[in-house]
Amino acid sequence: MGGCARFCLAKNRYAEDMRTLLNIIWLLLGGIWLAAGYVLFGIVACLLVVTFPAGVASFRMARYALWPFGRDVVEKPSAGAGSTFMNVVWFLVAGLWLALEHISTAALQAITIVGIPMAIANVKMIPVTCFPFGKKIVKSGQVPAGYRVVYSQR
Repeated sequence: MGGCARFCLAKNRYAEDMRTLLNIIWLLLGGIWLAAGYVLFGIVACLLVVTFPAGVASFRMARYALWPFGRDVVEKPSAGAGSTFMNVVWFLVAGLWLALEHISTAALQAITIVGIPMAIANVKMIPVTCFPFGKKIVKSGQVPAGYRVVYSQR
């Protein structure tokens, strides 16, 4: 194996280790509470037929809120009027309240020096929290053809 190949492998391994470390810090400094909020809203949303898709989206967002680094949020090119309608329903039922949860968690994270980057990442998640329909969460670097990256936690 040549020197360049070894360097690239070491660089990728370092990036993977850094993402894991950031995810562990994230989990301890608020990720678990954010995910719990998404799960709670997901359970409530699954009680009604009309909001069931919002419940499924909430569970998907809970997974993202639990372990966000190393993932990208991409916009689906096929999203249309149904996604827009569900984004309005989602915002009224859960999006606004979850955005407030992100803001309060970010404020608490920003108290510590270690938490400042986490607080910034937390605030950057708010647009996805408010309008999750028409978006997909994928691993970083695995964006499907025709999709546009909306938000990245690298």
